[in-house]
Amino acid sequence: MDFRLTEIQRDLQEAARKFARSELVDLARELEEKAEPVPHEWVRRYAELGFLGINVAEDYGGMGLGNLEALLVVEEFAKISSAVAFPVFESCVGPVRAIEHFAPESLKARVIPAVCRGEKVVAIGMSEPDAGSALTDLKTRARIESDKVVLNGTKRWCSGGGHAEGYLIYARFDDTPGAGSIGAVYVEKGTPGFSFGPQERLMGFRGVPSSDLFFDNVELPLENVVVPGGGFKRLMEAFDLERCGNATMSLGQASGALEDVLDYVQERHQFGRPLVDFQAVQIKLAEMRLRVDAARLLIHRAAQNAQDGMPSILDSSLAKCFANEISREVTGNAVQLMGGYGYSKEYPMERRLRDSWGWGIAGGAVDIQKVNITAAMVGRRFNQRRA
Repeated sequence: MDFRLTEIQRDLQEAARKFARSELVDLARELEEKAEPVPHEWVRRYAELGFLGINVAEDYGGMGLGNLEALLVVEEFAKISSAVAFPVFESCVGPVRAIEHFAPESLKARVIPAVCRGEKVVAIGMSEPDAGSALTDLKTRARIESDKVVLNGTKRWCSGGGHAEGYLIYARFDDTPGAGSIGAVYVEKGTPGFSFGPQERLMGFRGVPSSDLFFDNVELPLENVVVPGGGFKRLMEAFDLERCGNATMSLGQASGALEDVLDYVQERHQFGRPLVDFQAVQIKLAEMRLRVDAARLLIHRAAQNAQDGMPSILDSSLAKCFANEISREVTGNAVQLMGGYGYSKEYPMERRLRDSWGWGIAGGAVDIQKVNITAAMVGRRFNQRRA
């Protein structure tokens, strides 16, 4: 068991770090101020530099590398901001991977290369007004009629909503209750009957668009069925990788905060000496480093154990839960160490704190991950509906 990165991994990590630090800081500030997503020209630039579809097969325009390599890049971008990292996240660990694994070949060829070229962003629509943590309560309906699928329903909290060009939509294919009839379809922006609600105003995630999605008799070709009804388990296997991506976005808030506050406490002087010379500060920095490194190890273990396939629900839930919790703690400590500068919007620290709370809600709340962990430990799922 070797914890060292390979030369290829180190080179990729350094390339991502150099680009993010030199090119994306000003962009992150602009996206935060305007609450706008990464412009399309920047997404295409990401693609030209090889930062999109890192773990997507070369046959579909990706780099053909592994999940770990993709997560290394996601973290370096996320250290700058969630917004600038979001296109990388979506192309490497988001719905594109479900399309790659499960969709018909014709749909793969139509969607995935365009994502890897930076021409298309694909988002996912899972949650609904009455189906969040209880995802199998979803009501969006995909009805097969001869040679087409007719989609009706509403999705809520869709990251990328209104901005992405394509959407992977979880839907129910018949009246079978629970998970038994749930599958997924792919819907292009601009399809008749498909519309969006206003952009959400959130505590964090400025620059990551979010809106409701509305489907009113949206007609789709059968090739747009990514997973037919009854394939909910397969969809959730793909979502285990997205959990690792969520954990890495969360980790990026913490590791970026640690890097910046480490510089700050060495430069900032009070009582005639640098802040880092005070033992209380030293202890706090060590505690922050312990948590950041432990979270990264859990994430990398999940990715490595998957052998570039889909991580287990146990490994991915452990990684997401721990990274979500420590990122809130580490960014909070960083704000405190920087005092007024940490609390000021002139600096990125308070943004990291706000985004850290968001990652612990998105993609399955922290407490749901703990339920997943216990279920994996005892070898059975728990019925949360039972009184």
